[in-house]
Amino acid sequence: MEARGATEITMVALRKETGGQPARASLVDGAYEALKEAIRNAVFAPGYQGSEGEIAAQLGMSRTPVHEAIIRLQEEGLVRVLPRRGVVVCAISPEDMREIYEVVVALETASAELIAEKPEAERGAIAGELAGVNAEMAEALARDDLVSWAGADGRFHQLLVERAGNRRLSRMFASIMDQSHRARMLTLRLRPRPGLSVEDHAAVVEAIRQGDPRRARDSARAHRIRARDQILPLLSQLGMRHL
Repeated sequence: MEARGATEITMVALRKETGGQPARASLVDGAYEALKEAIRNAVFAPGYQGSEGEIAAQLGMSRTPVHEAIIRLQEEGLVRVLPRRGVVVCAISPEDMREIYEVVVALETASAELIAEKPEAERGAIAGELAGVNAEMAEALARDDLVSWAGADGRFHQLLVERAGNRRLSRMFASIMDQSHRARMLTLRLRPRPGLSVEDHAAVVEAIRQGDPRRARDSARAHRIRARDQILPLLSQLGMRHL
């Protein structure tokens, strides 16, 4: 498992920002972002276990910032530190996914409703942003590029919550979506082609553009419920106890 490429880009950027000598805080942030991204995209897959030194070596970083990054990621539930046995990347069970969807449904329906209640000019601008990302999803599907589709899909949902303007909603969403993204990437080619996702998103965007909070809320909920009802039975059918 090789995470060096993305990490090198991160570290080069850090050196530019700090005149060639990254500050300690920047090094820790860089290690955190690189390790988190490697976990999100299954470079360090669920169940992976290794020492801090091994992880630091694979990331091309020194051990101290990686140690502090691991502490932060443990607080977020992405890794677990095992005394004298190293670090393990936490797996996600179907029951975890059920709980994750329950939280995501609540956060996104609230966000869509809040955006639809905004003044016309503001919600129109947000609808335009969302529509642009949705167009990227459609283009990715037309190319049969599921990885790009998944990336654009994640951005759509992140934008939906961020533009609601509620910082607490955004923080809760960020903590849960790392795990949701891992599940999306690990099951990407197991589920049916996600053609309806673009149509579902378009319904949310149009309700926001029209300033219809109830329809925005209901459309966002229906979309996530559809995804939940598709992926959870699939996991059961495949006998996948952990992702």
